Amino acid sequence: MGDATSDITYSRFQLTSLVALRMLIGWHLLYEGVAKILNPYWTSAGYLQASQGPFADWFVGLATDPARLGVVDALNKWGLVLIGAALLLGFMARLAALLGAVLLLLFYLANPPLLGLESAVPTEGSYLFVNKVLIEMVAMLVLLAFPTSHLIGLDRLKIWERNHE
Repeated sequence: MGDATSDITYSRFQLTSLVALRMLIGWHLLYEGVAKILNPYWTSAGYLQASQGPFADWFVGLATDPARLGVVDALNKWGLVLIGAALLLGFMARLAALLGAVLLLLFYLANPPLLGLESAVPTEGSYLFVNKVLIEMVAMLVLLAFPTSHLIGLDRLKIWERNHE
């Protein structure tokens, strides 16, 4: 029985646009992760300690416990690298898009652009509810809904699936 994604057909423009979106987001996340790994002084502590909004206590709590902060930092760095690489290569891209959307949701919830909140985290402009993190998260959901890696990517090879037919 075939995968539901193999039944999806796209026009050339749709496929090109979706693959470009997948690869651009993949590059962005991969680069962010590598930059964090290569910086021996990088930590998410400042971002977490500056958290505001309904989940601020939880995020600040993560930053105040060195053991939890170490786990958060490692998950952040390597999550960005692995999700970014998977999207770029089209390898398990639907799972990568889902995990990427969850990761970006956590970033958004840590410092949501809400009325009355003044963030200590530098931003590129003034936002109200919608910022680049939310936009990229929704773009990940688009990639999840309209997968392309079965056409252009390593998922096309199905090298990790066992076929017992």
